[in-house]
Amino acid sequence: MPAAAVLPLLCFFAFLAGLIDGMVGGGGLIQLPALLLLLPEVPVPTVLGTGKVASLAGTLASLARYLRGAGAVPMRWRTVGVAAAVAGCFALLGARAVSGLDKDLVRPLVLALLVLMAAYTFWRKDFGSLHAPRLHGRRELLTGVALGAALGFYDGFFGPGTGSLLLFAFVGLFGYDFLAASASAKVVNVATNLAGLAYFISTGQVLYHIALPMAACNMVGSSLGARLALRRGTSFVRVLFLVVVSGFILKLGWDMYRG
Repeated sequence: MPAAAVLPLLCFFAFLAGLIDGMVGGGGLIQLPALLLLLPEVPVPTVLGTGKVASLAGTLASLARYLRGAGAVPMRWRTVGVAAAVAGCFALLGARAVSGLDKDLVRPLVLALLVLMAAYTFWRKDFGSLHAPRLHGRRELLTGVALGAALGFYDGFFGPGTGSLLLFAFVGLFGYDFLAASASAKVVNVATNLAGLAYFISTGQVLYHIALPMAACNMVGSSLGARLALRRGTSFVRVLFLVVVSGFILKLGWDMYRG
């Protein structure tokens, strides 16, 4: 089927992915499978590069929504900025490591981590309900560097679940509430998406006639998702976080079972 014939469907899935990603991350769980399914004859690197354009546009749109207006989410820019810069560098390293490492070895570890995240968030009813940063000074910066390095490399190497892992880390390690953690995760995601997209553009792996319409739809969905999160508050984001993480668990479990 010609790419133009499936473009409306791809735009719909890009909007849906943006909507979920704007609140709690995890839009790639929707957008990437749709691209792979509807563009079966397109090489996988080109599919990934095309999807990165839409993901970056949507992440920027939701971040802008979190940061502007009277209800803007508080940000600790020094820490988040350091984490984002380190994450971008390590995302490039992760992308280069893909060819030399077996990604299937990562799946069981990520699956176990997601199960633990879901169980802990469900058990701790007050988890992420209060914004009370617990790290300061040098310790806060070093933790940001470690977080950026670990999850930046993971995003470049494997990818799925990065937004949810970042969200959980900003709540669990730094003491942010779910709204502040979601906004902070978006900053880091922008850096990793930029790094990945730079690689794909430099190697000519982007279908712009598909990527640009998808980017527009992802931006609309992401902006709407961020608006819903701000309006409904941290409890709503917490519940949706559990739903998305559960989706990742089922997806990775099914992929491992089929493998």
